[in-house]
Amino acid sequence: MNPSQSAQVVRPAGSPVAGRKIAFWMLATFFLCVAGAQSLAGNPVDVPTISGGMGPCTADFTVVDTSNQPVFDAKIHVRMKYGFLSTRYTELEVGTNSDGRARMEGLPEKLKKPPMEFTIRKGDATKSVTNDPAVECHPTFNVTLGK
Repeated sequence: MNPSQSAQVVRPAGSPVAGRKIAFWMLATFFLCVAGAQSLAGNPVDVPTISGGMGPCTADFTVVDTSNQPVFDAKIHVRMKYGFLSTRYTELEVGTNSDGRARMEGLPEKLKKPPMEFTIRKGDATKSVTNDPAVECHPTFNVTLGK
């Protein structure tokens, strides 16, 4: 054998290096299987969220009907006025998910003319709720729609 050629190193199967490699690959396979099983299990229903990008406040909504069942795709609307003489405005609207939940983020902390009025509607049923973000920046509304 030439000195320029190197011989392959062959280790027996019971060597510590081979054992560590096998343990590493078994552990990696286990974690990949666990991660795959979690993704197949499914996520809970995501809450629809919209952001106004005007501040740190949020508003969480849960909309139910008169029989206390969640209302799917109830529209929640708010119009925020700002600027000189309140000539500019931003309108946000989000629909509820199958659990009757929705969230608005990025709402302003201070208003020139409080309170902020949220209108919730589904079909002919409409209800309004108000909030002054200077008093409560992260309100939660439980709304019952019905006739």
